[in-house]
Amino acid sequence: MPDSKYIIGIDLGTTNCIVAYADIGRQPEENLPFRIFEIPQIVSPHTVEKRKSLPSFLYLPPAVETKEGALDLPWESGPSIVVGEYARSRGAEVPQRVVASAKSWLCNTSVDRNSSILPWEAPEDVEKISPVQASAVLLTYLRKAWNYEVAGDDPSLAMEHQDIYLTVPASFDAVARELTVQAAARAGLPDLTLLEEPQAAFYAWIEKSGEKWRTLVDKNDLVLICDVGGGTTDFSLIRITEEDGNLVLDRTAVGEHLLVGGDNMDLTLAYFLNKKLAEAGTRIDAWQMRGLVHGCRNAKETVFSKEEGEAPVTILGRGSGLVGGTIKTSLTAEDMTAILVDGFFPKCDPDAAPLAPKQAGLREAGLVYASDPAITRHMAAFLKRGTSDITDQIKAPTAVLFNGGVMKARMIRERIKAVLNAWSERHDGSHPGIREINTEDYDLAVARGAAYYGYARRGHGIRIRGGLGKSYYIGIEAAMPAVPGMPTPVKALCVAPFGMEEGTRVFLEDREFVLVVGEPVRFDFFGSTIRKNDPAGAVVEDWHDEIEEITTLETLLDGPSGTRIRVNLDISVTEIGTLEIWCVSVEDENRWKLEFNVREQS
Repeated sequence: MPDSKYIIGIDLGTTNCIVAYADIGRQPEENLPFRIFEIPQIVSPHTVEKRKSLPSFLYLPPAVETKEGALDLPWESGPSIVVGEYARSRGAEVPQRVVASAKSWLCNTSVDRNSSILPWEAPEDVEKISPVQASAVLLTYLRKAWNYEVAGDDPSLAMEHQDIYLTVPASFDAVARELTVQAAARAGLPDLTLLEEPQAAFYAWIEKSGEKWRTLVDKNDLVLICDVGGGTTDFSLIRITEEDGNLVLDRTAVGEHLLVGGDNMDLTLAYFLNKKLAEAGTRIDAWQMRGLVHGCRNAKETVFSKEEGEAPVTILGRGSGLVGGTIKTSLTAEDMTAILVDGFFPKCDPDAAPLAPKQAGLREAGLVYASDPAITRHMAAFLKRGTSDITDQIKAPTAVLFNGGVMKARMIRERIKAVLNAWSERHDGSHPGIREINTEDYDLAVARGAAYYGYARRGHGIRIRGGLGKSYYIGIEAAMPAVPGMPTPVKALCVAPFGMEEGTRVFLEDREFVLVVGEPVRFDFFGSTIRKNDPAGAVVEDWHDEIEEITTLETLLDGPSGTRIRVNLDISVTEIGTLEIWCVSVEDENRWKLEFNVREQS
């Protein structure tokens, strides 16, 4: 919105939500200040406080708990869903009524993300919500808090009338991005732009460094962005090049979406303490185990911030057959090093690959976590793929930028740098040690960077050349005679190449296809982070593990039953970063839009 007063960056995080903003009510200046919006939230019954972060937890209280105003907000009485710090703390006490990791559920392809499934495995008396709705609730809360604190009686200052930039993981596919946009629309924020979180973290570093950033990186630098948050791990590579004497930033590689992060660490610590308690003769049940996980999250953050000492962990007792009273234990810094640093960031070779243990034939439904929790092995595999097409002398990262709450732990950052330095020596013995690009705040950087990106889009800052983080394909049925017992082969047609920029369009005018209308049909949608050089229109017949299925659309397109229509494909990446594919008749002006990302099929 070019006439808005504010640029707003929103980090819709797995663990915390952050809002940053800049006042551009008057002509932007060079040193435009970027501030963090302090979010009012319930921290205990009858108590509302402002915090720089809003924990991404939703608490669905029973009706009796909302009476007498104990959970009232300044702008709302008796909310049916409580958001923020109080919801987070209640997670340790009544985990079956708390929704956590909404963003991880939003990209979970094994469930219908529009179905009411959260809290997962909640009892029947708890009214559930969908992953899309959970994200919408978080965004709605942020909008209402902003409008109460900032807009007041001036509707022109309402969040929905500002220039908004919402961050998503770089590895979010087209479906997850579209579902994020849908959640924002439900929240009353229909006009916004999506930005990849690792890029936002890099923008925050540029904003903090000012013009000095040009002296802190060099031509041919390869910067690894290592973003380990509450529920996900994201890797990106940014290459520093030179054009016409000016440094240019190119995002050259994006990693797979990895569901491994702080949540896994919390669970690991909980199992450690559970074993410790059992050896001491204390049993806890499944309900208490969920509370223990929440307690470990708090203890982990306390110990990481101090880098020494220990933090208490308390579990509520229940039932005479278990423990009558409260159970108390603790986690120490030594525990963290042995369990988390060595377990999640082990030393390994640069050719290491994530372990792939044989999976059970049946497993519980739920979040699809990475099978190997060793983040350094995932990092090795990413760098091997991400640098495969680099032909000059520098194929290993020369600098690293850390982001995400987990990276607040100095012991973890030091371990990652030690691993990267060992790999650099293997590639080139003369290569100097990897440089850490300092960020201002591992929790706030993404939101600040998103706001700066909005400023850069207005021509007042540095832009990273990025575009789509995957190549996208549609399945095309081969034209060949039927063979008994053999399905018709499907080829992968590249409809959007890696790096295709927002606001650009590709029209495959020289390629004709046959579209079936008037009867049920299916379209298979694929993606690849490996095949980065396929141009739009390229057909891939044999792709093995290089291309993966994203989703399938089963639909009925308008038209006379069973009609075959010759079409071209018109593909565009919208300004908000979502992919649109239109089938355009070559004989008239009819067009059919393929809505791959409206709703999963059961």
